[in-house]
Amino acid sequence: MDATQHLDLVYVILAAAVATFATRVGGYVLITQLKHIPPRLEAALNAVPAAVLTTLVAPAFVHGGVDVAASMLVALAVGLRFSTLRMLVVGWLVVMAIRHGFL
Repeated sequence: MDATQHLDLVYVILAAAVATFATRVGGYVLITQLKHIPPRLEAALNAVPAAVLTTLVAPAFVHGGVDVAASMLVALAVGLRFSTLRMLVVGWLVVMAIRHGFL
């Protein structure tokens, strides 16, 4: 990469940072100006955590290999019954066991 490409990359990163900051501040300003949050907006805001989690987990599940997919399925089953810490430990143990040939 030459100096021009590096500078273009810096501009892209700065633009992304400004856009991210603007959307966060804009959302905060919008919510603070409302006296009452409409039900549709509240439903949309309640859906954000699930959407973010899906965005983070789905690519790893699809493209991460059999070991990652198996550990996620086992972690899901454990997470439905036990605490988050147990879920993380069991998921890690499963992926390590598969990678090292124990399962």
